[in-house]
Amino acid sequence: MKKFMAIVLMMLFSMTILAGCGQKTDENAGSNSSQSQSSSAAAVPKGVLLMSTTTSTQDTGLLDYLAPIFLEDTGWNLQWTAVGTGQALKMGQDGDVDIVLCHAKASELDFVEKGYGVKRYPVMFNDFVVVGPSKPIEATKDIQTVFTQINSQKLSFISRGDDSGTDKAEKAIWAALKIDPKTNEKYMKSGQGMGDTITMANEKNAYCFTDRGTWLKIKKDSTVNIDLDIVCEGDTLLKNQYGVIAVNPQKYPKVNNQAANDFINWICSDRVQKIIAQYGVDKYGQALFTPNAGTNS
Repeated sequence: MKKFMAIVLMMLFSMTILAGCGQKTDENAGSNSSQSQSSSAAAVPKGVLLMSTTTSTQDTGLLDYLAPIFLEDTGWNLQWTAVGTGQALKMGQDGDVDIVLCHAKASELDFVEKGYGVKRYPVMFNDFVVVGPSKPIEATKDIQTVFTQINSQKLSFISRGDDSGTDKAEKAIWAALKIDPKTNEKYMKSGQGMGDTITMANEKNAYCFTDRGTWLKIKKDSTVNIDLDIVCEGDTLLKNQYGVIAVNPQKYPKVNNQAANDFINWICSDRVQKIIAQYGVDKYGQALFTPNAGTNS
């Protein structure tokens, strides 16, 4: 009997040890699984998404910041061409890109209405400002006062003149105020992107119309001293809204519609909208863009 009990006790002891070992093995497996998921968090590479976009999304550094995150999250390698909004939409119209990100709402809606794009989605906004010498114009929020002074006093003004979203917005404001800037012989066209236009205005001690994001970056990061200041900001006419549109796959079957839709869902997601909301805060003291996906802007 004693021998039998000893055998039973030895068996129970062995089972306890085995159970303990089994529990330890499960914990290690869970840990290894977690480490595996962490180390392989990046999505499997899928290919390339071609985008045409405005120069401000490049000049501000926003796309350089977002592209690696987009690649890691989705596996799509974002490649873009930064031009004026008119040219960006033309690239979409010709089927040369998969998606368009720009800032001229009326032109964007026309692009969709004519069947070149599927649907326009608002993404973010910032605002336009007028920058230039602090004299003779004093800072104000009234764009009519500033543009009237520039025109009537024949002050130097550098316009982009490149059919970009910024160029369209500037011309729309002149028209809304019923002022013809061409009556000012010192109203000039740069034909360049926003960063180059600001630099030219700085060289000529002239005024220019710019989006705030590009202005903040150029003012801080330029290798030359930008001796200009904001002379107009805050007018309701100065809002600068950005929208994203997938090129229509029914019109252009070869476009990468899956990648385009993945980008739209990604950039409009709460997580990425929060990333956009923080972009620039550390370096410039304020965000360069305000996200507003899901609105009617």
